[in-house]
Amino acid sequence: MSEAQDLDTFRSEAAAWIDENFPAGLKSINLGMESAPDPSVEGDLELWRQRLAEKGWGAPTWPEQYGGAGLSHPQAKVVSQELAKAGAFNHIPMIAGMGVTMVGPTVLEYGTDDQKERHLPGIASGEIRWCLGLSEPNAGSDLASLSTKAVDDGDCFILNGQKIWTSGADISQWCGALVRTKSDAPKHDGISFVMLPMDQPGVETRPIRLIAGASPFCETYFNDARAEKADLLGELNDGWSVIKRLLQHERQSQTTARSSTGKSTPLQEVAKKYVGVNDDGTLADTDLRSRLATHLMDTQAHALTIARITAEAKGNVEVSAAASILKNSATRVAQTKSELTVELMGSQGLGWEGNQFSDQELGTVREWLGGKAISIYGGSFEVQNNIISKNILGLPETTQKG
Repeated sequence: MSEAQDLDTFRSEAAAWIDENFPAGLKSINLGMESAPDPSVEGDLELWRQRLAEKGWGAPTWPEQYGGAGLSHPQAKVVSQELAKAGAFNHIPMIAGMGVTMVGPTVLEYGTDDQKERHLPGIASGEIRWCLGLSEPNAGSDLASLSTKAVDDGDCFILNGQKIWTSGADISQWCGALVRTKSDAPKHDGISFVMLPMDQPGVETRPIRLIAGASPFCETYFNDARAEKADLLGELNDGWSVIKRLLQHERQSQTTARSSTGKSTPLQEVAKKYVGVNDDGTLADTDLRSRLATHLMDTQAHALTIARITAEAKGNVEVSAAASILKNSATRVAQTKSELTVELMGSQGLGWEGNQFSDQELGTVREWLGGKAISIYGGSFEVQNNIISKNILGLPETTQKG
């Protein structure tokens, strides 16, 4: 049987499993990145999480021994396609925080057997949520300037310092933190990556409220917090290598345009509803029509670029500096879509509350405001351009190591 036939058989099996196992009560619901689910669907969400975890689809390409399904990347893509086709979704990566997309893949590469066995199954099942302690008030884009210290204390490290923009820190059970372990070394060489439980007296979190309303971000304070030496990821004082790899995984996960889980109305249909059409069915505003067409072409070009990179890798997706190109491309697509949607809706796209606005309209303005952060988190737009210039175009180093 050919590879294509094998994939067709797998597609049929995946579609049948989804049809049998996806709870009907979850169809057509939206799960926003920052919003809590409606209490009426929490039971179905938990049932669906359990079924996904048992199937190994929470992290489908991970080895089965660590809670995955051992699927190839083409098979995982089929699962994603069939979920979307059925109006279903895989919400385990969302409820695992930074676990599935960032921490887990890095543990797979750098972790000891013990670390993999202890941490990966809980991530893949969505039972354990992870956050990341990276940025600090004086160490954002220049992350290597961090000052949070980890002092050797026998079997553990004692952490003191402050992190900021730690997404989901207030609801996470574990944190992966970048800390300084050698103060007299060059700033990139005296850093380590440690993992620590959040439920301990030495960890304090304070949510940060954003202009868009709800926010996943927190300030996190370490006051004599403990991280076991068995949870040092990678080599001591070589955390910069670990975090560069982790951030590549983050950018890879951000290469698709940001949206809520669930189906959304095509932008051209939104335009026809709010702007109106000519007798021939074309959008009445010719300038808007031109900009909308350009955006749709950019969206398609971005999707085709991802498909080309995947095809060139023969389905074995390798995370590399190319993720920076796709991250910036996805940022442009997502932010342009939000800008156009608000413009199309006019005053109806700027409502914050009130019965005169639909749920879609109220969601639009929050999506527009929240989307402003896409070009900052995960490494700013400018940081990605620096990576592209040095690691892909081969331009000379003009900033700093790494």
